[in-house]
Amino acid sequence: MEKTAVIAIGGNSLIRAGERGTIDDQLGNAHATARHIVRMVERGWRIVITHGNGPQVGAALMRSERAAGEVYTHPLDVCVATTQSEIGYIIQRAVEYELRQIGLFTPVMTVLTQVRVDENDPAFKNPTKPIGPFYSKAVAEEKQKTLGWDVVEDAARGYRRVVASPEPVEVFEEDIIRKILGLGMIVIAVGGGGIPVIEREGYLVLGREAVIDKDRASSLLASGLGADCFIISTDVEQVYINYKKPTQQALGRMKVSELESYIKQGHFAAGSMGPKVESCIRFVRKSGKEAIITSFEHLLEALDGTTGTHILPD
Repeated sequence: MEKTAVIAIGGNSLIRAGERGTIDDQLGNAHATARHIVRMVERGWRIVITHGNGPQVGAALMRSERAAGEVYTHPLDVCVATTQSEIGYIIQRAVEYELRQIGLFTPVMTVLTQVRVDENDPAFKNPTKPIGPFYSKAVAEEKQKTLGWDVVEDAARGYRRVVASPEPVEVFEEDIIRKILGLGMIVIAVGGGGIPVIEREGYLVLGREAVIDKDRASSLLASGLGADCFIISTDVEQVYINYKKPTQQALGRMKVSELESYIKQGHFAAGSMGPKVESCIRFVRKSGKEAIITSFEHLLEALDGTTGTHILPD
């Protein structure tokens, strides 16, 4: 039987360091990533691709803000929906082309995905996720006053808006994604962690000004689909402890409890590798299956077990 993999691709799969992030840049990088993913399809894997949207949603917010005097503005949940479509289109084009280069004509579909969060999640009372452009202190304080934004100083480069990053609870389109996979198609879903929504009585769905971590949402989807493998593609070949220190050490194959002990020792930063490691642990704990963290260039080698960080059940 075919195996199913959920692959969460990182920002470097679309915009590399030093690039402006033009559509041409993103298409070129998407093709580079797609070439490795389609080799998995060639091996018989059923694939769900998820992705981040940080730079793109920041650009969407900036466009909305600067054009506010002439056209209607977009709230954050609509910006997430917009960038899901934009990035899905870019990845879909790239994957379809690369499939055809190796003689495969597997259909690819992008699914606009809503992810339910708890409106009482503590994250809404403590927004921490920076989004959008940098502002001077005076401009930030004005927006804080007039728009009700939460604003913080970010990395000594200026002030930015911060929003909540609540835990994903449910992927609304999970059953649809499962059915599309069953038709033999490749699915692109949960873009940017999914459109953050809450559900109230009477099936009323409301968008929320929030950003869901894409690795956590991808882990939730992978568990719900019963995926055989959850892969996080990032900008390093393996996870390291003592990262960028003289005692840096790459992690290969390990039991989930061992990785948890490294978290307790403070090895993985909250803003970078931390959520990726935690998301893999969640998947392995729920599913009893394997999770892998590696770079897209080493995807096939990681599947063969010759590189990457492999998280296994105890």
